[in-house]
Amino acid sequence: MSPALPETLRVLERGWLSANNILFLEGERATLIDSGYVTHAAQTVELVRHALAGRQLTRLINTHSHSDHIGGNAALKAAFACDILVPAGLHATIADWDENALLLSPLGQQGARFQHDGVIKAGDELELGGLNWLALAVPGHDMEALAYYNPEQRLLISGDALWENGFGVIFPELLGEGDGISSTRATLEMLGRLAIDTVIPGHGRPFGEVDVALDRAFRRLEMFEQQLDKLAWHGIKVIVSFAMLERRSIAQKDFAAFILGLPFAADVNQRILGLAEDRLVERIERELLLVGALQLEDGNLIANT
Repeated sequence: MSPALPETLRVLERGWLSANNILFLEGERATLIDSGYVTHAAQTVELVRHALAGRQLTRLINTHSHSDHIGGNAALKAAFACDILVPAGLHATIADWDENALLLSPLGQQGARFQHDGVIKAGDELELGGLNWLALAVPGHDMEALAYYNPEQRLLISGDALWENGFGVIFPELLGEGDGISSTRATLEMLGRLAIDTVIPGHGRPFGEVDVALDRAFRRLEMFEQQLDKLAWHGIKVIVSFAMLERRSIAQKDFAAFILGLPFAADVNQRILGLAEDRLVERIERELLLVGALQLEDGNLIANT
């Protein structure tokens, strides 16, 4: 059973292609955190419109800039004329719409360009749904990411910094752009010092067994610290699974070209794993079939949602 949440807070749980949407009711107004993936944008608008029940969406806040969290920004702005606020460290990346820095081009993902109206920095205090929230820096999965913490209700909106069963892929480490593993450890240690009863993650249901989740996260992180190849392999499988969720299905004979056409997968394999291309493709296909992320039907590989 999911823990009880304040009456002014609604969680629209979305799954894996789109991140959760978190709606705060504020009288006749409302604020939303994160907006899902771009191909779900029309659905996001309708889900939010229904949840608003006649209220006006005035603010849209992002935890970080990955495609499954910002993909509905442009559509929500068009539908509701809401202000969009992003983490301060992402100001230039979003303003310039740098598709490499936003991980759109490397991961083979899509996005809809939007203009933000302001920024939030670590240490800022916000009122959301009649509650006071503190913006926390949670680098690791995304080095500019923010989480939002309410000490009175002991609530954490964690984005992809902490899930019930881990955390988001540590991209900086795999892209060679920063010490994402050490940053992830520092983030988890910081979160472990907070009094938290309930976490609302970017993916999955809200949960209350925070110590158990942190223990799982630390054990997973320790494995990645000791064996970078496991982080690399995990990252490639996640990105391929995401790409297949968007594509839905592909002919098995075209799967190799699909995999090798993902710059992230090819680059991480070349720099860290060093597998022959045919071995890389065969291993990805086998393992995703084994865990049920894909199924094979009539010569087609189909993503399981």
